[in-house]
Amino acid sequence: MVFSISMQRASSAAACAIVALTGAFAAPAQAQAQTYPDKPIKLVVPWPPGGATDALGRIIAQQLGKRLGQTVVVDNKAGAGGNIGTASFVRERADGYTLLMATSSTNAANPHLYSRLGFDVDRDFAPVAFIASIPNILEVPKKSDFQTVDQLITYARAHPGKLNYASGGVGSSQHLAGAMFRHVTGADVTHIPYKGSGPAVADLLAGQVDMMLDTGSLAQVKGGALRALAVASKERVPALPDVPTFAEAGIKDMYAAAWYGVMAPANTPPEIVTRLNTEINAILAEPEVRDTIINLGAEMRAAQSPAEFQAFVTSEIVRFKGIVEMSGAKME
Repeated sequence: MVFSISMQRASSAAACAIVALTGAFAAPAQAQAQTYPDKPIKLVVPWPPGGATDALGRIIAQQLGKRLGQTVVVDNKAGAGGNIGTASFVRERADGYTLLMATSSTNAANPHLYSRLGFDVDRDFAPVAFIASIPNILEVPKKSDFQTVDQLITYARAHPGKLNYASGGVGSSQHLAGAMFRHVTGADVTHIPYKGSGPAVADLLAGQVDMMLDTGSLAQVKGGALRALAVASKERVPALPDVPTFAEAGIKDMYAAAWYGVMAPANTPPEIVTRLNTEINAILAEPEVRDTIINLGAEMRAAQSPAEFQAFVTSEIVRFKGIVEMSGAKME
């Protein structure tokens, strides 16, 4: 009986110790969330300046800084298809002071393209907020004979291997969109990979390649240097209201778009993730910000919670597995 009472007292004491220890860890985290942010925040963009990821990142950084009362600094860490900056990001402290502009390339396609990433898309991230998606646009040089996507496909089917398409490299969003185009249309077009989308667009402008399915050439299309034949979106892009979707042109299942969102390191306090989600969704609801993002050729969506963004990313990892397998692309 004495032994039993002693054991019960010991168990009770141990339980109290565990509760106290848990509270000791929880208290600093709660205090941190209450004072957040009290210093500048870094937003890692794992791509070079000038691209869509960088443009969206700078819009969010500027506006988020205003709402939080702290500077949000954009840190471009490019290389290896976005893997270098992303791998560096996941090693940062999970305190909300380092965020990532995640993309469909880094967080959905790359796990199926690279044997070594330096991060785990299932474990190393805390999704914060979805920003936007930019659909691929089928573009040809302004001097091209093709006025419609139907003309181009008809010619490509009749002349296998005659036409080619440019991309920013093996496994890039342009390459994967081109592989999907080949698959759904049956058009035999040859892939010409470049070291980046910049050189690829330059040769497209010069007429050295026949076509490209790009996400970042809207300015050249609007300026008349390139002709847009179709957009790989479910609805017409507001920035190009006169350009049909592939579905409107009679091509089913041709949906290809790059998406962008903000993530924090895994184990970031939920209170901080929720705060950031609320602030970013408020930013995206501002008419001026929406117009700026839409003018990049992007599509906006209804605000998503962190859990909804997580569910979307999980589904995209599965979807991109099929797209990568279809393309045959593989990076070492």
